[in-house]
Amino acid sequence: MKVDEIDVRILKELQTDSRISIRELSKRVNLSPPSVTERVRRLEDNHIIEGYTILLNKKELGFVIDCIVEVTMKDGQHERFKNFIKNYKHSEWCYRIAGAACFIVKLSVASLGDIEQFINAISPYALTETSIVFSKVEVNNAIDKFL
Repeated sequence: MKVDEIDVRILKELQTDSRISIRELSKRVNLSPPSVTERVRRLEDNHIIEGYTILLNKKELGFVIDCIVEVTMKDGQHERFKNFIKNYKHSEWCYRIAGAACFIVKLSVASLGDIEQFINAISPYALTETSIVFSKVEVNNAIDKFL
């Protein structure tokens, strides 16, 4: 799908506030509400917009430790790990990667014991290397950075 300058302006506004009304969005991008609605629907249908969400402050919810875990499978048990991590309560994201490890996972936990439980759960079929996160470095994810 070809994304034009108006689409980029719409995406920028939605990145800033995904709860903005179509009426307000149309004012900000100087286009009629029906045109904005059609463009947003087209961006959704073409999977440029994948969804709308909220961000949770996990620290305020008691999950004060973030860590990144590199997971290397023993005996090629990739499907077993994928089934495990899919609904694991502390996993924030998981990627299948190339390199020394097979997967990289981010966990948000309340204690170091939660990390130990994760490692114990997968140790029969995986090796791990864990890094504790000290702080998050902000990066610019605005749409115009990518186009």
